[in-house]
Amino acid sequence: MHLRNRHGTPVDPVPFVVVVGLTFMVLLSFGPLYGRELGLALETAVVLSAALFALAVIVAFYRQVWTFRPEATDNVPSSVRAERLFYLIPILTALIIALAIPLLLS
Repeated sequence: MHLRNRHGTPVDPVPFVVVVGLTFMVLLSFGPLYGRELGLALETAVVLSAALFALAVIVAFYRQVWTFRPEATDNVPSSVRAERLFYLIPILTALIIALAIPLLLS
């Protein structure tokens, strides 16, 4: 996969793919369940979740590929980026657990 920003510079696709994968996992696994709990038909809930996923992909592409500046990554040390990633893991875990709790109680 060869992604390029708006200036034609190659961009690493891994962050974009990870964000899209996590978004797919969360929106299309929890979205229809929450839609059903809110009284929507299953088809409507799935279509709404898919539409939100498409919007999230567009926003992620814009932020992580289209407007990405490769020269900016030299300004942030890799230890800081790794620390941010380390803190993001428990936050995402807590988010998924928090999303599951209302479904378990209903």
